[in-house]
Amino acid sequence: MEKIIEVKNLTMSYEREEVLHGVSFSLDEGEWLSIVGENGSGKTTMLKGIAGLLPLKGGSIDFGGGLTRKGIGYLPQQTAVQRDFPACVHEVVLSGCTGGARLLGMRSRSDRQRAHDAIHKLGIEHIHHRPYCDLSGGQQQRVLLARALCATEKLLLLDEPVTGLDPIVSAELYESIAKLNKTGNIAVIMVSHDIAGAVKYSDKILHIGSGVEFFGTTEEYLASDLGKRFAGK
Repeated sequence: MEKIIEVKNLTMSYEREEVLHGVSFSLDEGEWLSIVGENGSGKTTMLKGIAGLLPLKGGSIDFGGGLTRKGIGYLPQQTAVQRDFPACVHEVVLSGCTGGARLLGMRSRSDRQRAHDAIHKLGIEHIHHRPYCDLSGGQQQRVLLARALCATEKLLLLDEPVTGLDPIVSAELYESIAKLNKTGNIAVIMVSHDIAGAVKYSDKILHIGSGVEFFGTTEEYLASDLGKRFAGK
């Protein structure tokens, strides 16, 4: 398999404070990497660096397999303002095709087809005309995942996708992501505090603290002292 992303000696700052130093890892096409670690360890900052939303202080991020930064799908942590977004589901999903750069009335046929396909893959056809702000938390996350899917065929970046969801809804969302990952061959990088979900679905684990405390396969993580302490295996 070809590498989809390789991160070398990544150093990043947040609000002028260095939160990541010398982080390195790689991911192959179709693999799932979960990034875990304590609060304030720079997990979200790293994801934003990969997405091109924050500058790097040092190191490099290289893409392979035909991937470019514009072809990454990104699902950030949702804010209160986003939850009240006054648009219908179809409009929210469609906005992911070009990052909201075009007027909705000017969308191309290919954009509309991508949005239709993403809505189908996430099983939200029955709510595609409903106002986004009227949906449950789980439904909103599916809509935002469909939006992210419109931007990519290679790599999804997910920042705490199941936060605030009940266990049943979380499990359903994980299964939807796993289907995109395995049947769609879309690589996933997920930041998560849910260690149980991370070890169940991931191929690789990156555990960061003041630096990289572990990077390897999920099996290796579970066998390590760090994995045993955090995953309770």
